[in-house]
Amino acid sequence: MRISRRRFSAGLTAASLGLGSHLSWAQSFPSKPIRIIVPFPAGGTTDVVARLIAQRMSETMGQPVLIENRGGAGGAIGADAVAKAAPDGHTLLMHNLTFPMTTVAQTLAGRSPFNVDTDFAGVSISVYVPFMWTANPTVPAKDLRDLGQLLRTQKQLAYNYGSTGPGSAMHVQGEAFKKATGIDMQHVPFKGAAPLKQELLAGRIQVGGDQLSTSLAEIRAGTLKALATTASKRVAGLPDVPTVRELGFASLELEGWNGLFAPGKTPREIIDRLQKESAAAVRHPEVAKRLIELGAEPVGSSAAAQDEILKRQMDQFRPIIRDMKIES
Repeated sequence: MRISRRRFSAGLTAASLGLGSHLSWAQSFPSKPIRIIVPFPAGGTTDVVARLIAQRMSETMGQPVLIENRGGAGGAIGADAVAKAAPDGHTLLMHNLTFPMTTVAQTLAGRSPFNVDTDFAGVSISVYVPFMWTANPTVPAKDLRDLGQLLRTQKQLAYNYGSTGPGSAMHVQGEAFKKATGIDMQHVPFKGAAPLKQELLAGRIQVGGDQLSTSLAEIRAGTLKALATTASKRVAGLPDVPTVRELGFASLELEGWNGLFAPGKTPREIIDRLQKESAAAVRHPEVAKRLIELGAEPVGSSAAAQDEILKRQMDQFRPIIRDMKIES
């Protein structure tokens, strides 16, 4: 089929205008303040990491970078707000290892408000933060294996374990631990790590778990007891705390992270800019120093690495969540 010179020329002009418009949009980014939605209340690891990064990005991007806390439903409420936001880079999500858990639980239950495969685009893994099982110091168990033995032999103990919400990482971990050991503990969900820690410190719940940054100070002070880390190796700052694999619970092994996501149709040029800026923020000497003090490892990964860890952990825990019928 022959195409007239006039039609070909018109097509080129339209294409170039479209490309020019797209490039102009990306080049003018950001054109207004950027919101980072944290899907948990203030005070937890995800919130602290987001605020440290936002402060530095505000200094380098020419626009304020603001934090908005939208807790509830194991992080799904805040995530859904980002999934439905304009894909222009001005609304981001800072999430953590709970994201794959709640997403799988809600999808299997047929009530996920979004499609994680199409509604989000990874920007960067900001930090790695080990996940810790913790207990009130009154619990007479030195580690997670001890806890299982304690509750098997003393069935009169009515222990509760807390999580950051239904379908969250600790909820999945807790139910998997119960199944592996044959013990019973009642699940108590909270809207985030900060209220969970308050109840754990007060002794109103006996066991809990979240990322290390949330509880590092209390573990060092002795007001919380570390039972295990789900990381693949012992935490450098807490060398006496064993891994779940060492204790015989290899299926609970889970690497902790915090990272940024944008709405799924965000242009690649904007994703690249956000990746560059957020990675530079976590690697800035002052920010990195503060993150390390909190027990986090500054990363600043590629966008592809953020997408990959989310998919890998969803695949890892989908069979466990399905078998145990965990709902979010």
